[in-house]
Amino acid sequence: MAGTALVTGGSGYIAGFLIRQLIDNGWTVHTTVRSLKREPEVRAWLKADDSKLAFFAADLEHDAGWAEAIAGCTHVAHVASPFPLDVPKHADELVIPAREGVLRALRFARAADIKRFVLTSSMAAIAYGHGKGRDLYNEADWTNLANPEVMPYPRSKTVAERAARDWVAAEGGDMEFASVNPAAVFGPLLSDDLSTSIEVVKQLLEGKVPMCPDVGFGIIDVRDVADMHYRALTTDGIKDERFVCSGPFLKFIDVANILKANLGEQARKVPTKKMPDWLLKMLALVRPELKQVVAELGNVRGGDSSHAMQRLGWTLRSPEEAIVATAQDLIGRGIVRV
Repeated sequence: MAGTALVTGGSGYIAGFLIRQLIDNGWTVHTTVRSLKREPEVRAWLKADDSKLAFFAADLEHDAGWAEAIAGCTHVAHVASPFPLDVPKHADELVIPAREGVLRALRFARAADIKRFVLTSSMAAIAYGHGKGRDLYNEADWTNLANPEVMPYPRSKTVAERAARDWVAAEGGDMEFASVNPAAVFGPLLSDDLSTSIEVVKQLLEGKVPMCPDVGFGIIDVRDVADMHYRALTTDGIKDERFVCSGPFLKFIDVANILKANLGEQARKVPTKKMPDWLLKMLALVRPELKQVVAELGNVRGGDSSHAMQRLGWTLRSPEEAIVATAQDLIGRGIVRV
């Protein structure tokens, strides 16, 4: 089976690997970027069959370009969503473009008679706001937006996915819908344009994190995230599904130990001590971007991916492979100097 798919956010980390996989399997791909000035750069690092790939200018907050981008497509993977490194001053800076972007993509998908629409959501829409009483989450769970401690990014992903599902139920007709909900994404790099999650390994390698805070995340390789999207797009009978996409939950100190064990002298700046909670809280008083790290102290947010394995026949790489691939590419590209 192969057709024509729209992959939004074509300059992004997950989107790049998904575009490659689709083209390698005979698909034609349309992709959106905010400015076509980026097209030559993105084509260069994708290294895909140019004859199978077309670029369109479109963004999450405006209608312009969407009809052209989706014309002739049968499937949509809506990957684009804001994910900044810093915490915005107001949650709406993320919530509004995330929600309006997916609703805009869905409206144009329905108008184009799209067969299947796969949304890139997040474990952030599943595992937040529940307190410290649980450590493993599945597709039935939703982030608790009534908890004021839920930070803007998980709030935006939760609002966007719920809005999408409500819209599909009311307006989607026969269009098949599914979401993929990844944890923190690591793995090999396609370009020097780093995703937010890659910054964790970069800062550890550079020694910019003097000690490891008691914070962690589920880890998943970007190639496995792309593969789950591909399977969600192409597996028969997928409708109203939700797929957790997560490997084991690791703390900062676990990631540091993996880097030390696999990179030897190249990991000499990686910290080996745990940071006391009180110290992180003090640092957050002068570095506001650390507030979202403080909010995660002591939490364990593991994801149970067994449903995706059973329903999609999906498998995943080890977190060690994903972390080491990230580090090796950061060093090999000269992004991190060791």
